Amino acid sequence: MTTVRQRRVGKGTEAAEDQPSEETNVKPDGKIPSDHTGGKLWNILSITVGGIVAISLGLLTSVYVATLHENDLWFSNIKEVEREISFRTECGLYYSYYKQMIQAASIQQGLHGLVYDNKTESVRTINILERMNVYQEVFLSILYRILPIQQYLEPVYFYIYTLFGLQAVYVIALYVTSWLLSGTWLSGVLAACWYITNRVDTTRVEFTIPLRENWALPFFAVQIAAITYLLRTHLQPAQERLTLLVIFIATFLFSLTWQFNQFMMLIQALALFILDCLDMLPTAKVTWLYIIQISGLLLVCVLQFFNSMILGSLLISFNTSVLIARTIQKNLKKGGLLNRLGKLILHALLVLCLTLLINKCIKKILNLESDEHIFKFLKAKFGFGATRDFDANLYLCEEAFGLLPLNTFSRLSATLLFYIYLFVLLLLAVAAVIVAFRNLSGSNQVQLMEKMEECTITLKPDAAYSLVHTVLFGCLALSTMRMKYLWTSHMCVFASFGLCSTEVWKLLLKCVHLYTSQRAQVLKYSVPIITLVYISYKFWPGIMDELSELREFYDPDTVELMNWIKSSTPSTAVFAGSMQLLAGVKLCTGRTLTNHPHYEDKNLRERTKQIYQIYARRSAEAVHGILRSFGTDYVILEDSICYERRHRRGCRLRDLLDVANGHIMDGVGENEPDLKPSLYPRFCEEIKKNLPSYTTHFTRVFQNKTFHVYKLAKHK
Repeated sequence: MTTVRQRRVGKGTEAAEDQPSEETNVKPDGKIPSDHTGGKLWNILSITVGGIVAISLGLLTSVYVATLHENDLWFSNIKEVEREISFRTECGLYYSYYKQMIQAASIQQGLHGLVYDNKTESVRTINILERMNVYQEVFLSILYRILPIQQYLEPVYFYIYTLFGLQAVYVIALYVTSWLLSGTWLSGVLAACWYITNRVDTTRVEFTIPLRENWALPFFAVQIAAITYLLRTHLQPAQERLTLLVIFIATFLFSLTWQFNQFMMLIQALALFILDCLDMLPTAKVTWLYIIQISGLLLVCVLQFFNSMILGSLLISFNTSVLIARTIQKNLKKGGLLNRLGKLILHALLVLCLTLLINKCIKKILNLESDEHIFKFLKAKFGFGATRDFDANLYLCEEAFGLLPLNTFSRLSATLLFYIYLFVLLLLAVAAVIVAFRNLSGSNQVQLMEKMEECTITLKPDAAYSLVHTVLFGCLALSTMRMKYLWTSHMCVFASFGLCSTEVWKLLLKCVHLYTSQRAQVLKYSVPIITLVYISYKFWPGIMDELSELREFYDPDTVELMNWIKSSTPSTAVFAGSMQLLAGVKLCTGRTLTNHPHYEDKNLRERTKQIYQIYARRSAEAVHGILRSFGTDYVILEDSICYERRHRRGCRLRDLLDVANGHIMDGVGENEPDLKPSLYPRFCEEIKKNLPSYTTHFTRVFQNKTFHVYKLAKHK
């Protein structure tokens, strides 16, 4: 098991608003007074200073996470094999393709090795570029090979520094989004500070560097910033076209770097759909965003050799359905309140039915089953019946796919982020409900609108999008802890925007009959500054202590195992074991695997379930037959899995296998009535007794405190 141990030491300024003022002071002779020139210079100065601050905070964040990574592992001092072991589970698998491309004799040979790969899954040749999102590793490896940096920078540092550099892009994008929403870069400073001080809940890049989300989320943040700008009014055609281009590029890069992109963009498309139905966004811009999502995903599909999972995504079906339904129903935004509500309900039902129909047809035509485990997991998670499906239960029992822990909110509250977020969310949600009601009521409700205007303001399109975005992604985070990073980063943006927004303070002060423009301006700047002072005072010492704490990587058992494999087994040997460990075996030794952690393939999932019979109650002969059917030469057994205590009864890997096989589980507790005792003992325990029925098929060739390696007999 990988661990770390204690190291042994031998006044705010505003950006220019997009909307023109209602009145422009012009002299009778047509000349603009000198105040206009002074205002322009002030805006240029404000944008320049704000931009410099944004870049500085982004770079500081990048250096911060890089320093934490170095301090935690002593990465610069440990051996190459230890560095590679530190890329745990699927991280190691992804990094192995970067290493493979670097070590290839040529770029062409490296690409050929990925397109015709026979070492990731034994007795199968697969296309890595089709199955996995590893174009970023390909691009980086090519860049490393052609740049004159080999003698100055090791490949691993080029890789991790790129990821840490993307954190700078991420923070800058969050900063700009908040700035665009509020109109002041002070809001961006607050968003960046919250992102850093809530690092535990906003990112995990420092210890899961190659994870796909660490590549993708910076591009997603850039896309959201560009959408925020697009939704402003009075954009010039050239500005709008340039913004759409930025959105397309960011969407494409986000889709290219993460296999779960389609689900995140489906939530985004749902937000656009809701706001468009409520007449809170311009329909033409929403249509462009739908088209960009589809085209970006289809371009990725082409690059991934027409990956069927992309073609069968719900996003493509949903966006296509919305565009079709809108063509069929042309008068959605006409009529009174009840008339429009009826039309919208029919519209939503039509879109839902079309989405399911189109998606079903695509999957039927393509015989697509790659993502069925996700829907089985969702069905079981939300209580639509218990399941014995091994894959679904494997997800259900992982903490990362469980509900968001309550202690998350206590950590977010310590920085005041969660309290302010709820405050802003409540205010804007009330405003959104009122605005939506006014929009749906139609033009005949003028008096009602005027009455409501006394206590509220119109919600701008960019703020409305940000509100629905944070609500939907908040629901996702609450239901699935692993997805919290999509929510918490935007939470920083949303809370800082609300605290620095004139509109939000105007809304609040009007509702309590205390509104004056001077009060709104004072609160807009004073409250964020006080919040920043509080955060700095409370968390700066802790950050300094964190940066001064030195540890080092320590995992001697895994290091010993990898060194033994490299020195004592043929380079063509095939290894079986847990998905997580085998990813490290491929990275550190280059040996062929039977299975791996990239789970988005039905054949691989079935293969993994078969390989995992080494931890079930099966006979030696049956296990040997299964392993040899995949060409296995060696099998690695882990005590941490065989005698697992991390999960509760019913969620241990051996329990999932027992239930899937129809056997009763170990230990005290209830079992379902139709489960029966197995005729055989647990394989991973019984093999260590060296009984003749086991030694006939398996010979132990390596052992330490954590791992046991057995060589399989090759019977004719």
